[in-house]
Amino acid sequence: MFALLNPAALLALLGLLVPVAIHLWNRRPGREVAVGSLRWLAAGANRRLRNLKLEQLWLLLLRAALLAVLAVAVAGPVWRQQQPSSRGVVLLSPQVLGKPAFAPLRPSIDSLRRRGYALRWLANGFPRVSGAMWRRNSTGDSSRLLAEAGRGTTKWQWARVQQATEAFVGQPLYVVTPAALSRFQGTHGPLQTNITWQILADTTTTSWLAAANTVGDSLRLLVGRSSETQTTFRLEKVRQQQPGQRVRVPRLPPLRYQPNPVSRGNMVLIPANTEANSAAGVTVRTVPMVIEIYATPVYAADARYLEAALRAAATGLAIPPHLRRVTVRPNKLTTMGWTFWLSEEALPAGWREEMRHGGHLWQEAIGSGVADTTRLATSGAAVNVFRREAQQQNVTSAVPLWTDARGRPVLSFQPIGHGAVYHLSTRLNPAWSELADNPELPAQLLTLLQPELGNSFSPATSPLDQPLLDAQLAVHDQRALDPSQLISTSTLQPHLTTSSPDFRTTDLRPWLVLAAGLLFLLERLLARRREAQNLSPAL
Repeated sequence: MFALLNPAALLALLGLLVPVAIHLWNRRPGREVAVGSLRWLAAGANRRLRNLKLEQLWLLLLRAALLAVLAVAVAGPVWRQQQPSSRGVVLLSPQVLGKPAFAPLRPSIDSLRRRGYALRWLANGFPRVSGAMWRRNSTGDSSRLLAEAGRGTTKWQWARVQQATEAFVGQPLYVVTPAALSRFQGTHGPLQTNITWQILADTTTTSWLAAANTVGDSLRLLVGRSSETQTTFRLEKVRQQQPGQRVRVPRLPPLRYQPNPVSRGNMVLIPANTEANSAAGVTVRTVPMVIEIYATPVYAADARYLEAALRAAATGLAIPPHLRRVTVRPNKLTTMGWTFWLSEEALPAGWREEMRHGGHLWQEAIGSGVADTTRLATSGAAVNVFRREAQQQNVTSAVPLWTDARGRPVLSFQPIGHGAVYHLSTRLNPAWSELADNPELPAQLLTLLQPELGNSFSPATSPLDQPLLDAQLAVHDQRALDPSQLISTSTLQPHLTTSSPDFRTTDLRPWLVLAAGLLFLLERLLARRREAQNLSPAL
């Protein structure tokens, strides 16, 4: 159906009077004829004024058509194609298959399919769900359906549904997803009016072991529990067992207490049904962590701030560490803890080889540094950095942990075996940065000292495991989204009206502009041809 977005622009068609007037008043001049008397010329001129008629008709039509096409283009012509109003799309998340709450919803989806709705997976590319796959689920083979979907899970349901509105323009969408809060990440706005979102709650409650340590002859365990309404943690105290024996904790599967094959001197709790030499488990600290600070007089102020921050961070550790500050150069690396090297002296020989067994080394910037003005973005207030190390560290295996506003690393991490080197490109000195006065510094250090907090049967040996720990916690998170958060635009803005979603519009203006260009070329060719004929001498 042809339509105009700006019909008032058709008034430009009055411009068609211009070429007509030009053709009537600017007739071709008459040929000069030598005559014997001038009185005949005056009579011929009077007859010319009284004998107005159209000439060069094809040239006139081309010019009029050119003006008409441009006037219609200004009016905004579009072609509206009506879409079938009964068509729609059911977007089904593979994770709802096999859930008890999904079975009562199948008749509603079958009714929509009979009305012409297409059934697709809510996954990358929105692949179709074949009838055979849909029927097989009626026999309870949901695991095969989930495998054949082959698209994995997603945590960005908001963004995926937004993509669907752009892929299926003007079609009503019926979305079915789990109600897990962990799948609704990212920012989002109100839903469009053509979206019906059905979330299926899961009443499953999960429990897992988050951390463990020894207290005398007992084990103190941090157990997490997540349900549809909340996620909580509680402390359990059980009797310490001999290596190889089972440990039973309420609401947890049986665990086995054995030496840790990765971290020497520590024990580990692993599921009882796994292999004895498995490295998958929760580390049980049996000895306190040793934290040693070595500082030369140049770094005396840095050492005071660092020691205060570490003592504050130590309150969050399961076992209080042994924190000591030394002034004599140590010759041995603390392999069961941390060494903070605040000195410009070279590291003792062999330390990097010892790090492979679990030592962690912290180094700060050396030299006088260079002036700089930037900010360190932390989880809270921004921290100003005034000076940086003059020569930037160029280690290909280093990973930035803290970065400034320009994307440059402030704290970098280089794994070496089971240990690591941490390099701070500035200093914990008020003349260098505001890190020393940052109230979040103890919490940041605690994350580095004990990154395995919150782990579930997968030890963390470096900050690189932090994203993995977050993903594992999200697996246990059973909290559900509040359905009231799924608000449509019609609820928030009932007074706004939008164009009908049952039509697909195609803009015709580019085609009219192209046609106007072709008409202009034809008009110029015809006009030049006429001029050439008029200038040619009569035979």
